[in-house]
This record gives sequence, C-alpha cells and structure tokens, in this order.
Amino acid sequence: MSTDVMHIGPGNSVAELKESILGHFCFDVGKSPEYATLHDWYMAVAYSVRERMMEHWVSSLERIRDKHQKIVGYLSAEFLMGPHLGNAIINLGIEQQIKEAAEQLNINLDEILQQEEEPGLGNGGLGRLAACYLDSLTTLKVPAIGYGIRYEFGIFDQMIRDGWQVEITDKWLRNGNPWEIVKPELNYGVKLGGKTQGYTDEKGGYRVKWIPEYEIRGVAYDTPVPGYKNETINLLRLWKSEATESFDFQAFDKGDYYGAVHEKVFSETISKVLYPNDVSEAGKKLRLSQQYFFVSCSLQDALRILELRGLSLDDLPDAVTFQLNDTHPSIAIAELMRLLVDEYMVDWDKAWECTRKTFAYTNHTLLPEALEKWSLPLFAHILPRHLEIIYEINSRFLSDIRNKYPGDDDRIRRMSIIDEQGSKYVRMAHLATIGSHAVNGVSALHTELLKQDVLHDFYELQPDAFFNVTNGVTPRRWIKLYNPRLASLISDRIGERWITHLETDLINLQSFADDLSFQQAWRDVKKQNKTDLAHLLKQRFGMNINPDSLFDIQVKRIHEYKRQHLNALHIIHLYNRIKQKRTDGITPRTFIFGGKAAPAYYLAKLIIKLINAIGETIDNDPEVNQFIRVVFFPDFNVKNGAHVYKAADLSEQISTAGKEASGTGNMKFSMNGALTIGTYDGANIEIMECVGEDNFFLFGLDAAEVKAIKQNGYHPYDVYNNNNDLKEVIDLIQSGAFSKGDTNIFKPLINSLLGDDPYLVLQDYQAYVDCQQRVSAAYNNEQAWTKMSILNVARMGKFSSDRSIRDYCENIWHVTPG
Repeated sequence: MSTDVMHIGPGNSVAELKESILGHFCFDVGKSPEYATLHDWYMAVAYSVRERMMEHWVSSLERIRDKHQKIVGYLSAEFLMGPHLGNAIINLGIEQQIKEAAEQLNINLDEILQQEEEPGLGNGGLGRLAACYLDSLTTLKVPAIGYGIRYEFGIFDQMIRDGWQVEITDKWLRNGNPWEIVKPELNYGVKLGGKTQGYTDEKGGYRVKWIPEYEIRGVAYDTPVPGYKNETINLLRLWKSEATESFDFQAFDKGDYYGAVHEKVFSETISKVLYPNDVSEAGKKLRLSQQYFFVSCSLQDALRILELRGLSLDDLPDAVTFQLNDTHPSIAIAELMRLLVDEYMVDWDKAWECTRKTFAYTNHTLLPEALEKWSLPLFAHILPRHLEIIYEINSRFLSDIRNKYPGDDDRIRRMSIIDEQGSKYVRMAHLATIGSHAVNGVSALHTELLKQDVLHDFYELQPDAFFNVTNGVTPRRWIKLYNPRLASLISDRIGERWITHLETDLINLQSFADDLSFQQAWRDVKKQNKTDLAHLLKQRFGMNINPDSLFDIQVKRIHEYKRQHLNALHIIHLYNRIKQKRTDGITPRTFIFGGKAAPAYYLAKLIIKLINAIGETIDNDPEVNQFIRVVFFPDFNVKNGAHVYKAADLSEQISTAGKEASGTGNMKFSMNGALTIGTYDGANIEIMECVGEDNFFLFGLDAAEVKAIKQNGYHPYDVYNNNNDLKEVIDLIQSGAFSKGDTNIFKPLINSLLGDDPYLVLQDYQAYVDCQQRVSAAYNNEQAWTKMSILNVARMGKFSSDRSIRDYCENIWHVTPG
C-alpha cells in the first residue's frame, strides 16, 4: 500500500500527544515518569515530536525518487542547525497542543526546550545560512538533501577565565541525539593517499586506476528537516567516518593491542572534530581529508539515487544540482570527474560538460586567507588522482585562455588553478569557478567586488555565469520561534501569512508606525525581551543590568575585520568622558558582546581579553557603571542568540567596508526591531536601502575609499597623533588602566593599530564616535525611535531566506518550488 494513503501517523490532539510522550518514556527512555530527570522528559517529548514527522518524511522521500523532480544537493562543511525541538514544534504547527500536554503532565515546556544540546556543527554565519536555506527549501517544497559531516565534537564551547577565551570540547552527542536516524546500509568507501597507475582499457583508451594507501567508510546519519505547516520533510544527511575493518584480530592475538584498533582510530578521526587547527601540517592534512571525505560520500550517494530513480548519467544535470557552499566542498568537482571518468568510463569531454552543468558555487568571502589553497605536496600525498585530474582541467582551461588572450602571460598566471608563485598551491576558489556553471556572491556589494577584484578575470571571460543572491534568514526560527511576543503582535495586526510571505506581507506593518497605541505595545514587547535578557545575565553571571538602558549589541565571530576593537575604543571614549565629568549627552547603555575567536588567532583572543578587562574596570567603578556596563556573553551560539537578537536596541555591524561578504546577524537584529549602526559594507547597504537612510546609522569609509586610502599610503600613527580624543583612548590602554598596571598585555593589539592598522580602525574612529552620539540623541526621543524600529521590521521582507532560495531556484538551479 502506498504511504500516500496509509496515513499511519499519530494524531496531534493534546490527549494523543500526552499518550505519545508517556509511551516514549516506556519504549525509548526506559523509565517511569515519576523518576524522570528534565533530560528524560526532553528525550520523550523529542521522540514524540519526531514521530509526527516520520510519515511525512517517508512521503517526501518518495518525491526524491520521482524521476521528474530535480533535487538540490547542498554541500556544506557546516550546518549550524540550532536546537531541533522548538523549531519542529513550530513548523508542525502543534505549539499550543504540546504546551497544553506539557502542562497536564506537570512539566514546564520552556525548561524542556532548554535541555537540548545544540549541535555545534558550524562556526557562524556560513553554517547558520545553510540551516536557514534547508528550512526554506522545505517550506517551499523543493526536494533537497543537505550533505555534510557528523562531527563527533563540534565547534568548541567557550569559557572565559580571567578575561581570556578558553576552549572546551563540545560533547554535543554525550546524551544521545533523538533527531538522527542512522542508515548503516548507506555507506561508501573513500580512498586516501597511495598512488595512481595507468592502463589501457578494452577499447584501447588510456585509463587510470587509483591504488590508495588506505580506505575508510562513510556512514549516513539522517536528520529530518520540516517545512512550515506543509507536510514536507527534507533531509540533512551527515557522514560519519568509520574503518572498513574495525578490529585486527591477528594483531590483537599477537599482543599488539594498539595495532588491533589502529585503523579504527585513524578512520574515525576524519569526522572527529569541526575545523581542526590547521596551523600544523597534520591539521592541514586532516582538514583536506575531511573535505574530500564528505563530498565523495555525497556524490556517490547522489549517483546511487540517480540509478534508483531509473535515470542515466546523461540525465545527471537535469536530475540534480549541487551547490558548493563556499570553497570547502570544491574538491567535489574533481571527485565527480574521477567518478565519471575512472569508475563509469565516461569520455572526458562529456564528463566535464556534465560536471559543469551540475555544479554551482557560492563565494562567501573576499579575504585572501579564506580563499582556500592547498600546497601541492600535501595535495599529492592525500589525493594523488585528483591532482592529476586538476592538472588536466587546468591544462585544457589555460589552453582556451591562451587562444582567447594570446600573449597575455599575466592573465594565464592569474587564472591558473595552480598558484606557481613561490611554493606551489592548488587554488580551490579557481577550481570551483572553472568547474561550475554559475558563481554567486551573497550581497550586491560583495558580488560586484568579486567581479571587479577577486574573480575579475573569470567574470571578464564569462560574465553571464555570475549572479548575486543576497543572503536571507528564516523568519520561522528568528521571529516566530525566538520572539513569540513580537510575532504575536505582528500577527494581531496583519495576520499570520507573513511567516511564509515575508517579502509581500510584512510591509503592511508600516501603516501602524505612527499609531501611538501600537508603538506602546511595541515598546512593551521590547522591554519584556530586555528584562528577560537582564534576568538571564543576572542568573548566569551575577550582573545587574538596567533594562531601561540602551542595549548596544555586537555578537558575531571575533575577527579584526569585524572590528569589535573599534566598539571597545568607543566604550573607552565614554569612560574617559565620564571620568572627566563630561556626561552631557551620554545615554545609559549596556554593551553586550559575544562570539568565538579561532583557537590560533591570538589578536582576536586579545580583543576578547580587552573587552572583558574594560568590563571589569567599569564594574568596579560606581562613577562609571551608573552610565555604562559591558558584558561579554560567553559561548555565543544559536541557543544564546534566541535571547540576544530580540532584546537589542542597537545592532553593531561595523566591519571594514569591502570585507564582510554579507552578514546575516544584521538581518536577524533588524527583523527583531533593532536599529543598525553600520558601515557601507555587505548586506548593510541593502538593509539601509530597504529600511531607509533615516532609519539607519551609517558611518565611515565605503569600499572604494578604503581601497584609495590604502593605495595612497595609510599612516595610522598620524591619525593617532592628530586626534587628541583617540590618543587619550589608546594611551589609556597602553598605561595599563584596564590591565591592573600591566603595560605589555595589550601591546600586540596597539602595535597592530598604530603600525599598519589593516582594517582602518583608527581611520573610522571619529566617524564612529560621532555617529554613536547621533544614536544617543535618537534613543532619547522615545516615539521617534519606536517608529524607526517598526519601520525596520516592516521593510525587512527582502531578507527572508525564502526569497534567497527563490532566487537560486529561478536563476541558478532552474527548479520550480512546489
């Protein structure tokens, strides 16, 4: 009997949910409720909610088998999904029933939700974007599979000790994961190392066989991704690495106990940890192995599904489209060529045409260090066959370039996949660009800068292959789930359709911007959210925060280009003014920071130390802390973001112009009613265009001005000497005022700022301080500020990830949403 007509799934009434939860206590948790911990309750509720997705999941998998459907394969090294339970409840539309069932069972649903261990399978915006896109793909009924790695240990947990970041292992799987379903029958061999050997096939053609040094297996772990109230479930398929033979009995029998499990230990290391420190050669080797491991498993899986659908290799580009989420999965291009040419014996030209039509590449960065390059010796050691394939791709590509631009050796050098300046490297962004039929940036400015600079030669060669798809975030999680008070207020005025039609419906909210009663309700929501965050900060860190103060928030990965230290300099500017009794115009503020620094990134960790040192100094100074407070919120992640975004008054988006590809935190803040202080960078520009310049605090250089200043010779020490206020701020840090008299601790950071100041912090300092003064003045006009906040939300419809996915479907994937 078809699953379409079986309807074997459970019901969603309060009574049925209660019965289901209690049943899972018996059959899955293995306890009586009277002896249950909060985590036991969480597991029972999670199994009950997952159960309600399974019938729809099976039906959705049938759609993937439909030979007429084009499937999106989203290849990403990160999927920062966030907690599953609350999101599933919202998308299934059972929040009221599950809440009533919990009440009748005498449990607090909010406490249950807090029990979930967040899967730390991403570092920040890249992984969170992938999660938003899976949500939108499913909500729009586009058949899709997200492919990645099931890291045993995700991004590290962050603790702050004596102001310093300390990394703690993220053991997200220690208590089990009720959302994943292991599929041991879906496993694929992945080769690494070894050598290649040429031979002649039966038709007299030259072929190559890869003889690996070792082989591991990838096993599929599937997680259902529900769409919003549409009975559609898509699939997140993560790969766990395992040994082909886990135990060497002969070695064990001889007393070689380590040797008996050596293969198992080595193989499982591949999916052990997200982003191993790649400063060492061993770390680089592991990271490249990880990237190859998951794309190889994913491509083999896609070819299996192709066969299952009764399609041939000729049908591949029309049956599936693979999106490369940044350069991490770009080795997939060489891997598909290897599979087609070596395993399926396809002619090279035909295989290349198929590969290019199947792949599309999203570039997420303009930073040279983030455009991955692998040294040739390392690459040859791990992936010898792929290096040969890349050489062949490069040779054919450069031959075409020579024919099109005869005598232009500089262009050949610039466009080559192999960087031959000094030590030789494989340029993965070049491979991704050459091997894809479409390349896109993630904001209008970013895309233009790709065309003008980073990938200019490729754009000049094939301009029709370049697109812009501005990033978006899902309103289901970031408003409906995490800001229920605001979601309810919006729905009371304009109905609930905005949850899936943000682009068209949210704008209707602006007709209430001048309504005084609506403004008061809006302020009440914000005040309640701020009070909740203040209580949380008190509970966790013992900090007394004034909810009536301006909540000025900067939460994102800690990096010099994101310029958390510019924010810190402004705080010291205010500190100086207060100490000098110049308090006129100072609006009480609570500065809240959050974010993780890469473990090997010393200056980023020093910025965290500076922020905490400033906060400690202010805490101990009653003269100052009546005006300003500074909080560093440790271990910022999706769960903590649930408390932060909705409570913000001011969103800090102050990266150096031309460095931030897009940003998505800027969208989450603005959607939740925060006003933005920001540079002319990334998606800030489009946010400002949508919400209006009068509702955005713009400051600083634009990307062209940044480039011009650097070309003309930038001298930060002169800026420091010519600005007395800035000089006082820098000198105060150097004096040891925030480091208990230690004048050396922050010297590396000061030397960077006064030496070359690569991100023009000092150049933008005065414009930033002046703009912050405008913020204070605006905040003191309660009615005007509230109107600006309402208009920010009303005009953010463009930044739904639903719109982003529609753009991909129409312009790049050529898929019709369901």
